[in-house]
Amino acid sequence: MSQSPKTNPSLSGVLDRLAALVPGLPPTARRIAVFITENAQDVVHMSITEVAEGASASEGSVIGLCRQLGARGFQEVKLSLARDLVQPIQFIHEDLARGDNTETVIDKIFHSNLQALQDTHKALNPEALYRAVEAIRGAQRVEVFGIGSAAPIAEDANYRLLRIGINSRATVDSHVQAITASLAGPNVAVLTISHSGSTVETLTATQLAKEAGATTIAITNFGKSPLLAHSDIVLNTLARETHFRTEAMTSRIAQLAIVDTLIASLALADYDRSLSTLNHTFEVLSSKRL
Repeated sequence: MSQSPKTNPSLSGVLDRLAALVPGLPPTARRIAVFITENAQDVVHMSITEVAEGASASEGSVIGLCRQLGARGFQEVKLSLARDLVQPIQFIHEDLARGDNTETVIDKIFHSNLQALQDTHKALNPEALYRAVEAIRGAQRVEVFGIGSAAPIAEDANYRLLRIGINSRATVDSHVQAITASLAGPNVAVLTISHSGSTVETLTATQLAKEAGATTIAITNFGKSPLLAHSDIVLNTLARETHFRTEAMTSRIAQLAIVDTLIASLALADYDRSLSTLNHTFEVLSSKRL
């Protein structure tokens, strides 16, 4: 049996979280986020009242932004900022430039992919992962949704679930997604994969599944998105896409890392059954190899 974490992990990566949130924040929250980002060294020594005054906002608005970051309050954000500031931070989210040579391209691509994994590690909430594991274990079947660049991630998640003996099905056609979602119920767990959280097809399917009574789990990038309103459990990536690298591997590598973590947690939660099923499916697949 898997066990729920006894305490929430320390918040980390506050500056990265703020950067991901800013584009979708209303004016007041955006002012607070910008003030904290631009004055991070000072904010760790400031009171909530001073931050509110500096951002021309209310203390309640500061607390509201802290909670959007995943913190219980302002003090937790300050502690996280202090930790982040004493660690060496590499700003390597660079876009490709017209004059970049091959060596520079290699460095930028690999560095950004590594950074996506490090940032996603900070953003992923163990309690949310535990809840996702329990939801899938308690379901009679799992439906996995993904469209476009998320489709191969959905297919991989489905394959991995089947390998450990979980009744799963991946759907990457928008019409079939809508039908499948509308026929879901309380015995179904739905796993939706969407970097932006605003892809119309998967958004509609997730909403239909939730309305049908399914438990909805989303793997999506940190920040506000329409998908959150229809998701019972959110597993956040934190991957930045740049001008030349929209729908880049950074987002998919982060998604695959979460899928990998989810599958490993599921397998450990039912260790003997998962091991037996893996061995059985390995023998079956051996006949496919020369």
